[in-house]
Amino acid sequence: MAPKKQTEFGIAMRNFTKFPEMPSAKGLIDYGVRMEELGYESIWAWDHLLLGVDPNFPIHEALIILTAVAARTSKIKIGTGILVMPMRNPVVLAKQLATMDHVSEGRLILGAAVGWYKREFDSLGVDFTKRGKIMEQSLEIINRLWTEDRVDGEYPPYNLRGAVLQPKPAQKPRPPILIGGYVDAVLKRAATKGDGWLTYYYTAESFAKTWAKVRGFAEEAGRNPDELISTNQLPICIGPRDKIEASMTQWLQTECDYASWSESTMHSAI
Repeated sequence: MAPKKQTEFGIAMRNFTKFPEMPSAKGLIDYGVRMEELGYESIWAWDHLLLGVDPNFPIHEALIILTAVAARTSKIKIGTGILVMPMRNPVVLAKQLATMDHVSEGRLILGAAVGWYKREFDSLGVDFTKRGKIMEQSLEIINRLWTEDRVDGEYPPYNLRGAVLQPKPAQKPRPPILIGGYVDAVLKRAATKGDGWLTYYYTAESFAKTWAKVRGFAEEAGRNPDELISTNQLPICIGPRDKIEASMTQWLQTECDYASWSESTMHSAI
């Protein structure tokens, strides 16, 4: 048996633009095809519904774009990087993601987090202060629908009585779930409720320190930390430093957000 590959390289698609520029759906799909041709092992899309006010960032819906990429490719994995789970109905989401896994023939990776843009939650009528609890509940509902023949359970406001989701995802027992976030409660969730941790713009030192905490939480819960997946999204620019550093810095300052309660930083750029 061939040894398990330890490191894989994926790439994000920029499914958003800065107004007045509009993202091209065809361009994003063609980009996904090209990334597979270049040998990338996964492609990731950002998930927001209403991104920014001034400036506004027009954005194509992540699940639809990734499904279109999956239909045009055969090897590259498709990942949500990262899906704001509390903003979505978990039963509908379970069905959508299971269908995506079949369209891609088992290439889906679910990256999910609680979100942090209150304005989006307000527009959807979702209580921003309860997003952590909502995500815990949604994870349980999705997991059960994906892996159980019949689901009965009260998850207010969702009442599942003889709920049967078929077909199940193509991957067995289900697609991998990576949990994103920074605080200890989220790191514990990644270590115990999912298959690993996905973070954003961490330096090597910060990543190693936080990943050690995730592994520790897994051990406390009786899980083998070596079975967990770790993923770090990094901005990478290739070219002569003296010619590209200024424009790269400007882009990182204007189009990227860094949570003040995390160690994400523009200085993680390579």
